[in-house]
Amino acid sequence: MTDRYTSDSAAEHRQKSPGKVGCAVITVSDTRTLENDKSGQAVVDSLESAGHTIVERAIVPDEPKKIHELVVRLVDSSNVEVILLTGGTGIAPRDQTPETLSKLITKNLPGYGELLRMLSYEEIGPAAMLSRACGGLIGQTLVLTMPGSTAAVRLAMEKLILPELGHLVTQGRG
Repeated sequence: MTDRYTSDSAAEHRQKSPGKVGCAVITVSDTRTLENDKSGQAVVDSLESAGHTIVERAIVPDEPKKIHELVVRLVDSSNVEVILLTGGTGIAPRDQTPETLSKLITKNLPGYGELLRMLSYEEIGPAAMLSRACGGLIGQTLVLTMPGSTAAVRLAMEKLILPELGHLVTQGRG
């Protein structure tokens, strides 16, 4: 039986998807450290609670070259199926995550950012438009970004990412 949000086909795909995937968690920030990175830790905690594996956790400065190099290295890793980034998605001059990833993404997933902004709007109102969260595939590796706010991370993880993670990975592999 399906609910109003799930077609029979989507439910079947979800059921056949892996329950455990290898994830890299990246925080894009000039100021955060592993000790004070609440948003990155919230991503890790959510993934681990759902049974996924954290292959790597990193903090990278808001510098396109460093973000690019780290993401390319992770995409080349056979253990990483998903890269989740938090931070660098706003409109401040140093926020460069979407621009950096757009040069790498081979298949966009525009619905992810649209849905996250819609859900954020329900919680915080028009300030949700400041988020430029995006997602897509780099080859067969799923890449999703989130704002640096812990509340936004929890919203993205609970409402969008965790319910579909295995399904997204399966579809991305073909």
